[in-house]
Amino acid sequence: MKVQAKVFLPSDVARALDEAARRTRRSKSEIMVAALASYLSPDSAEATEAAVTRRLDRINRQIERLERDLTITNEALALFVRTWLRNSPALQTADDQVSSDLGRERYARFLEVLARRLSSGRLLRDEVRQDVQGEAAQT
Repeated sequence: MKVQAKVFLPSDVARALDEAARRTRRSKSEIMVAALASYLSPDSAEATEAAVTRRLDRINRQIERLERDLTITNEALALFVRTWLRNSPALQTADDQVSSDLGRERYARFLEVLARRLSSGRLLRDEVRQDVQGEAAQT
């Protein structure tokens, strides 16, 4: 048994319904029944939950990769600072202006090299991965 129902649709939704009916060669009633059945189906909640779960899993994997990359970056920076502090001689107080100027020059060169490296797309994590794979292949 079919029951007649009167619904009010916004004009853009009504146009989309007309277009879908024309394109699929189905009646508007048939499309509305299928849409309502899908909306009211208990499987709809399960499908939504599955989609959300997939997205959360993908986000979790991305966060894990970011965490790994951040760990590599932190360790590389710590290693560099430790090496630099170990190998840099202490400066005399009379050399403060000269060392300050030299520090600014070195920092400007560092920024240039960093900008070139970032624009080239070369990343430390890729180099580390290649080095580790190369060492594993040699052993």
